[in-house]
Amino acid sequence: MATKPPTEDIDESKLRIGERERSAVGVPAVMHALKISIEQMGVLRSAQTLLRVNQKSGFDCPGCAWPEEDHRHAAEFCENGAKAVAEEATVRRVGPDFFARHSIAELREHDDYWLGQQGRLTTPMLLEEGGTHYRPIGWDAALEEIAGALRGLDDPDQAVFYTSGRTSNEAAFLYQLLVRGLGTNNLPDCSNMCHESSGSALNQTIGIGKGTVSITDIHEADLLIVAGQNPGTNHPRMLSALEKAKEKGATIIAVNPLPEAGLFNFKNPQTPKGVLLGGTKLADDFVQIRLGGDQALFQAIGKHLLEREAQEGGVLDHDFIDGHTAGFAEYAAHVAALPWEPLEEATGLTADRLREIAEIVRRSEATIVCWAMGLTQHKHSVPTLREIVNVLLLQGNIGRPGAGVCPVRGHSNVQGDRTVGIYEKPAEAFLAALDREFGFTAPRKHGYDTVEAIRAMRDGRVRVFMGMGGNFVSATPDTRVVEQGMSNVGLTVQVSTKLNRSHVVHGRRAIILPTLGRTDRDRRGGVEQRVTVEDSMGAVHGSRGRLAPPAEDLLSEVAILTRLCELVFADRPGAPRADWRGLESDYSAIRGHISRVIPGFEDYDARIDKGRTFFLPNGPRDERRFATANGKANFTANPLEYPVIPEGRLLLQTLRSHDQYNTTIYGKDDRYRGIHDGRRVVLINPADIRELGFAEGDVVDLVSEWNGPAGFEERRAEEFRLVPYDTPRRNAAAYYPETNVLVPLDSTADVSGTPTSKAVVVRLERR
Repeated sequence: MATKPPTEDIDESKLRIGERERSAVGVPAVMHALKISIEQMGVLRSAQTLLRVNQKSGFDCPGCAWPEEDHRHAAEFCENGAKAVAEEATVRRVGPDFFARHSIAELREHDDYWLGQQGRLTTPMLLEEGGTHYRPIGWDAALEEIAGALRGLDDPDQAVFYTSGRTSNEAAFLYQLLVRGLGTNNLPDCSNMCHESSGSALNQTIGIGKGTVSITDIHEADLLIVAGQNPGTNHPRMLSALEKAKEKGATIIAVNPLPEAGLFNFKNPQTPKGVLLGGTKLADDFVQIRLGGDQALFQAIGKHLLEREAQEGGVLDHDFIDGHTAGFAEYAAHVAALPWEPLEEATGLTADRLREIAEIVRRSEATIVCWAMGLTQHKHSVPTLREIVNVLLLQGNIGRPGAGVCPVRGHSNVQGDRTVGIYEKPAEAFLAALDREFGFTAPRKHGYDTVEAIRAMRDGRVRVFMGMGGNFVSATPDTRVVEQGMSNVGLTVQVSTKLNRSHVVHGRRAIILPTLGRTDRDRRGGVEQRVTVEDSMGAVHGSRGRLAPPAEDLLSEVAILTRLCELVFADRPGAPRADWRGLESDYSAIRGHISRVIPGFEDYDARIDKGRTFFLPNGPRDERRFATANGKANFTANPLEYPVIPEGRLLLQTLRSHDQYNTTIYGKDDRYRGIHDGRRVVLINPADIRELGFAEGDVVDLVSEWNGPAGFEERRAEEFRLVPYDTPRRNAAAYYPETNVLVPLDSTADVSGTPTSKAVVVRLERR
């Protein structure tokens, strides 16, 4: 039987610290996934639902974007995928009676875990200006209210439209069409906060903002470097791919400030070895690097490769360098001039250790570098990622089997959203094709990214905010500024499946539009519709839910958007023209529009029939073709940067717990790190605890320090327990969203604008 939602928050004063685990997944992961599934869905519904996850005739997991292989297991999901499915397919419901019982003031006192545990939203809700409770509103009235607010803007740039990676290709394409038809490019999204640095660096160097490998390449690699990434928690199905690579003889190097269980030993619950024989050792080498030292690491690798080439030759792929790249001489001269001492200081590793790592790279026949947020959320993230490309280019490791760049995306369709137009700085070719298809002129002026949108809300320049999925208030940096900015907005609209903090921190008026999820049956026009998504490696496939929706009249994101387009664009001169009602009842018609606007989607429907996956074009991967200004893959000479930590301070990184996916909190445990029944902890080297005058278990406030445009600023996160942990000296870690309050709004990565959530200078203050 499914259980009822909690009525009280978990008492974190009872937090327990246990032993850190040395392996990932295994039978405990299966049992934990089943426990949460049964609590949320019950036994029968759990079985019916989980067996459809990531199947060719089923639905795409609403969790991570790791790709599926062509051959699928019967249980094609991981522990965190099961949690994500259980959260969405829960039998718990949040209807008008819930909002009648709970005032906004009361709901604000609860944390994200409690809010998310209450269940699926079922009814459109309206909060009047000055109101204390949300009240139900009909679908037509809600949509007319939103359309009226959009049509009444003095300037379309007074509206901001956010989206998360859960949105399908079809809904995301309609969303950007609504926004551009209105006349703005204000389309901030979750990419701005995670892999924007990856896209910036890769577009500059290889001409495409995506990775260049497939799942087959992962299996065929000779060397895999997994940097700034914790696959055991964030995308556990990656561990199966790494295990296959190991079985074929691959070497794996893990680069991370924290030792993560999933990087060491994987107990595959679908194999006898994983269940009975101790699992598979994954990482052959663990490189415990200082926060922000990754650029120096890859510069050291490049420096060593160039030195060995000068000594004995045969290290570099000169045919590839001469035929496909530019800038090699400048890069080589720059790296040769770098002394080893600052590389040692930045990484915390000796020159001998750095050379040892570089020797493994030198001997590799095919190298892939995988990374995630640990590399993308620093001020110098873009130069860091350009250095990864430099190292791969030296040995021709772009555009051949088993080699390439692999930025591992988080949310399940975050890459697909960007592909179909969710971007504040769209390319002219995309806009021109959109104009031709829909008979209007899309705006060319760049819009707000996430940080710019927050600034605009803070300054009172936003009258309407619309969120298509996600939890903007909790996901973004500088929480108090975000909350104040949101309260300045005239109307906030959240299209959501579950309750979250963005519903209780709102504008002067607020509307909640509940919507279908991936697991729900979507019947429109008398037939069951399917949607599509793009995974982390550029493959597109279909997704079709089978569960009865939480409410009979619940609309899909597509239906919400087509109806809004019809209302907003009615009799509006110069607006996009389409058969909006026809698109609502036939999603294949939306895919037809996409196929005529975006290269690579030709014969869209035919290619996803029968569950088939197709790959979008990828010039560097497919034919070593680089869509850069000079048509070459570009080496870059990047000045060395790394954080300098003031005396008596720590450098904090924000991260996820194991019972969490982005801002969705599944529970208060992080069992791989030995944390139970609480989240307000800071992981810190035991020597730093002593040196700073504290003891294990002390409760402190974290105070971030920032010298920004307005001068010296401080931000505070209260009541965190000190937990001794194996981290580099003067580096620390704590969970977000609780520590997002510490990340200054103006502390962003150069070029990409990504918040620097992995490089927050903090001091500890005793409570």
